[in-house]
Amino acid sequence: MLLGVKHISKLCLPALLAAMLLLPACENDINKIHQLSAIQNMDVDTMHGVDIIFSDSAHVKFKVLSPLLLKYTAGKNPYNLMPKGVHILIYDRDLSQMGDLTADTGIQRESSNKIEFHKNVVAKNAKGDIFRSDELIWDQATKKMHSNKAVEITMANGDITHGIGFTSDQSFEHWTIDKMNGIFNVDEKDTQQAQIH
Repeated sequence: MLLGVKHISKLCLPALLAAMLLLPACENDINKIHQLSAIQNMDVDTMHGVDIIFSDSAHVKFKVLSPLLLKYTAGKNPYNLMPKGVHILIYDRDLSQMGDLTADTGIQRESSNKIEFHKNVVAKNAKGDIFRSDELIWDQATKKMHSNKAVEITMANGDITHGIGFTSDQSFEHWTIDKMNGIFNVDEKDTQQAQIH
């Protein structure tokens, strides 16, 4: 009889330990299932190799390129998510490219008419100035770009400007940086002439 109890306890002890470990995991898995179920119940359209042209009054304004676009249509605030990168080409009235912008992620919020760019945001204007940040928000209604994060602008002449906060028109031609510092190239001839006068 004692032999049978030892045999049963040898089988029950590992089963009891496994049950103790799995019960909390089941609770987490149920929570994950509920989260996934909520996500799956959202209306999502998936588009690959996206190439969208935006125009105003029959003039092409910009072109959006993305390898993947997820269009979330359920709820009060539908949005488009570009989780695998986004490239925007910005054009003037003559269809000359006046700038471009790339980012790791893009989110277009239809209700606010804004596009948010996140991680490794790089924009270039027609002059060759390059803007870098981890965030940029494009307000299409006001035709303005802004960021509240750290920014760096490398100008075509080699000057480098740093700051926290940035505002620009959508072509990146006229911009301002808050809390600015930088490295600026100074022509010695110009400074010598300024000292003479």
